[in-house]
Amino acid sequence: MLRALGLLLPFLTLGGLLHSELTGVLDDCFCDVESIDVFNNFKIYPRIKKLTERDYFRYYRVNLKRPCPFWPDDGHCSIKDCHVEPCPESKIPVGIKSGNYNKYSQAANTMSDMSECEQAKELGAINSTLSNQSKEAFADWARHDDAQDHFCELDDETSPDAEYVDLLLNPERFTGYKGPSAWRVWNSIYEENCFKPRSVYRPLNPLAPSRGDDDGEGFYKWLEGLCLEKRVFYRLISGLHSSINIHLCAEYLLDEGWSRSVWGPNIQEFRQRFDPAETKGEGTRRLKNLYFLYLIELRALYKVAPYFERAFVNLYTGNTQEDGATKDLLLQIFNEIKAFPMHFDEKSMFAGHKMEAKTLKEEFRLHFKNISRIMDCVGCSKCRLWGKLQTQGLGTALKILFSEKEIKNLPEHSPSKGFQLTRQEIVALMNGFGRLSTSIHQLHNFRLLLKENR
Repeated sequence: MLRALGLLLPFLTLGGLLHSELTGVLDDCFCDVESIDVFNNFKIYPRIKKLTERDYFRYYRVNLKRPCPFWPDDGHCSIKDCHVEPCPESKIPVGIKSGNYNKYSQAANTMSDMSECEQAKELGAINSTLSNQSKEAFADWARHDDAQDHFCELDDETSPDAEYVDLLLNPERFTGYKGPSAWRVWNSIYEENCFKPRSVYRPLNPLAPSRGDDDGEGFYKWLEGLCLEKRVFYRLISGLHSSINIHLCAEYLLDEGWSRSVWGPNIQEFRQRFDPAETKGEGTRRLKNLYFLYLIELRALYKVAPYFERAFVNLYTGNTQEDGATKDLLLQIFNEIKAFPMHFDEKSMFAGHKMEAKTLKEEFRLHFKNISRIMDCVGCSKCRLWGKLQTQGLGTALKILFSEKEIKNLPEHSPSKGFQLTRQEIVALMNGFGRLSTSIHQLHNFRLLLKENR
């Protein structure tokens, strides 16, 4: 009964912790926190949860063995909960296993495991059924992928080290991975990739020398003085960090019994990361950045809807009935997103002098690409898996936002040379947004728990 009442009062204060701070309009946009809570918890979260449980979205191909490119590997986490169990190829739906040869033709995706020669022969037969326009588009696929403005360092899916992972069997949760190794990753992201000079101290950085009573206001004065694009970049990374921390607090190892482990919300851990009193007010800013990131990815989904709405684009696994239901569910989500009245307006970004805007966009892209490479330095395999997936999801969202013209010019009945998404990008995009949606839903649950405890 209390939970039902709580859903009708979606913006209860965080058990008295956040008071009235986490409320109202967000900086750099015209949307308020309360509207996002209601929209997400009632309309998006139930649907995105169902979507990410469907076969097309639950299997993610990833290389968790890539070496860290920035510092010597300090060894992988030996905690058992850090382990990722790869999925045997025999369990992968045939339509997913067949790869990305032809994303728009069911026939091209029905190949079972066969030799390269057989695949080539089969592809030749498939191509004979396609229009010249489609053949030309498919031939251009690899060249176009190489030339695209990728915001992420993408894994090579053909690498022998790349494996399919069932995301439902390897959920994101607190594994025990923490300390200097984990902080080194986030420290590198914030200190070297958020356009920040070393002389400006980020609040509550445990690896930086003590600043006494410094509450970080100097940092925020510096941040407010940045151009919108660089300020947005920092807020995206902070929002991603906050979202991941909420997942770890909500799925915490509470008890490790003989028969099974018990996972659930850890209120004390949540307080340490987000209570304004324990974070010198920083917790509220972190949570607002989560909402800001949610709006950015929501806007990307709004922009990319026409790409998926075309009849010939199938989320193909080989199971016709399931594939149709998956596409219907995805389109339902897009329809809800279109009805949301307070989208972020990205037109103000990179809108200055043409050459300066181009340079800034490239700098933005390279900084984010670097962050995606840092994910290969995460010592815990499960943390690395979810870090890579969520980073790629955000990178795909940025790619969409900066491809507006190409999406507007998509041909209705054939693939486009100007804009493409691989299956990996689609899976990362929707799962990444699903994680943000889950964070906001879990934040609501923490409000209720804190209120009950109070």
